[in-house]
Amino acid sequence: MSSVLEGPVCGMTWGWVGTRGTWATPAAADSMARMPEHGVTWTAIAYSALQDTPFSTEIRFREAPTVTDDEIVWAIREAKSLGMRVCLKPVVNCADGTWRAHIGFFDQDVPGEPTWTQWFASYREFLLHAAAISEAEGVDLLCIGCEMVRADGQEPHWRALISDIRGVYSGPLTYNCDKYQEDRLTWWDAVDVISSSGYYPIDTWEAQLDRIEPVIAAHGKPFFFMEAGCPSREGSAQAPNDWALPGQPSGEEQAWYYRVMFDACARRPWVEGFMMWDWPAELYAPADAAGNDDYCPYGKPAGDLMRARYGQLQQEWSR
Repeated sequence: MSSVLEGPVCGMTWGWVGTRGTWATPAAADSMARMPEHGVTWTAIAYSALQDTPFSTEIRFREAPTVTDDEIVWAIREAKSLGMRVCLKPVVNCADGTWRAHIGFFDQDVPGEPTWTQWFASYREFLLHAAAISEAEGVDLLCIGCEMVRADGQEPHWRALISDIRGVYSGPLTYNCDKYQEDRLTWWDAVDVISSSGYYPIDTWEAQLDRIEPVIAAHGKPFFFMEAGCPSREGSAQAPNDWALPGQPSGEEQAWYYRVMFDACARRPWVEGFMMWDWPAELYAPADAAGNDDYCPYGKPAGDLMRARYGQLQQEWSR
């Protein structure tokens, strides 16, 4: 395992989407405290800022509904007080509901049209603000983007942004590419850790790991799945990225997916862990777990499985 990550990433994403007023509350503190009980030693504190449409160039990260700086600092300090290592994960979303992967402009800037240069200027302000918080609070890892498929090809902009971030934040950087993009990104050399969203159909894990493995070998960098998981819903094992897939609640389906994923990745020592998706700032009651069909494994069979597998990862690392 890598010295950059200093052990396996037994992780869970917390707090998404970072709605103002939902962090720094007793309910949020209780939610976060439940994660270490499930073997979690890392957490991605994830929040989004909004731009109006995929063609807008202003990211309004200082405005509601995005969490405040005080809430972000609270979450970082709360996680650290519980013994977890912290990845800060600022993400941009579109207010009109379009998935961020579709944010995009003409390949070359032209007068009179919104441009990548304008967008990256706003994104730079958002990320440098997060980098300053990360440096001040001793964050262990900063994620500089998430599933920005159309933006991924803007290599010069990303390299310039990464250089600017390194002038503010002294810790390691990762970028969370989308599923199927691990072998398409051209600037992995600019970050310290390669990470991706591993929402792969349950029967394709071996094939996808075969595809990803040469990328990791070529770059010689640590890798983990910054997002992975499956809703506790019938049919979701074949479409784990589809949070709106119709189906009845099924903790068994989710546990099945976790088991296959953990087993496949255990055979690949270059997979250094997972940041499972996801754990809300306000948890449902344990009595309601069986009827909850979302990604959170709390109170479900997948939660017990995760605790066991994360314990195994920790034991293997300590040998």
